[in-house]
Amino acid sequence: MLDMGFEEDVRSILRKTSSARQMLMFSATWPPKVHELAQQFMDPNPVKVVVGSEDLAANHDVMQIVEVLNDRARYDRLIALLDKYHKTQRNRVLIFALYKNEADRLANMLQKSGWKVVCIHGDRKQQDRTHSLSLFKNGSCPLMVATDVAARGLDIPDVEVVINYSFPLTMEDYVHRIGRTGRAGKKGVAHTFFTQQNKGLAGELVNVLREAGQVVPAALLKFGTHVKKKESQLYGAHFKEIPVDAPKAKKITFDDSDED
Repeated sequence: MLDMGFEEDVRSILRKTSSARQMLMFSATWPPKVHELAQQFMDPNPVKVVVGSEDLAANHDVMQIVEVLNDRARYDRLIALLDKYHKTQRNRVLIFALYKNEADRLANMLQKSGWKVVCIHGDRKQQDRTHSLSLFKNGSCPLMVATDVAARGLDIPDVEVVINYSFPLTMEDYVHRIGRTGRAGKKGVAHTFFTQQNKGLAGELVNVLREAGQVVPAALLKFGTHVKKKESQLYGAHFKEIPVDAPKAKKITFDDSDED
């Protein structure tokens, strides 16, 4: 919620609750900016519990397939994948687009191609989003196009396939997206399109694939395996995240005397 623009809502709720409270926060990823925000709401020395690796990692129940292709080839390839994964038009398939207008355009193109599809993104009215999500969830329309608004908080155990039509802006978003499938002990498939425009994230994607024991395509390795260092707005690329259990800074007061 902190990463999706709900920071002020969280602050508003906390202002109206007792200061004597117990707070728990859960996240599939823990990027520095969200970490810093969370520390403002938690006790001075919160307990941090990590399940699995502290490094960015994906759900191992999800088979990750990455295709490197030309931007113009994506739509034809998407149709081929729908013929493969959604031939019965009964199983749930979730397609992610990066931008709102792209999601609308893609949904309209699919409808014209004969696919029954719903679409959700941040510019849709809440009642429209709720209705579309309901149709997707109850199986009336098990094909949905969405932006990252559906990458978090969408707990539907029976999403069989996630297709990343557009690669997200961060690897944290990628992990959240593919986590919409392979839930509640079930297996899932995440099929991702990767283009020249996404080459800056190639190294991080390779690491996530390798950690999960997935196939790393040779075409992806051609972009290199360099991973950009974490940066701070104040200190740049040399920033190192301070652990929550680090010793507190000591305040030192100097007098104003000019004597030696």
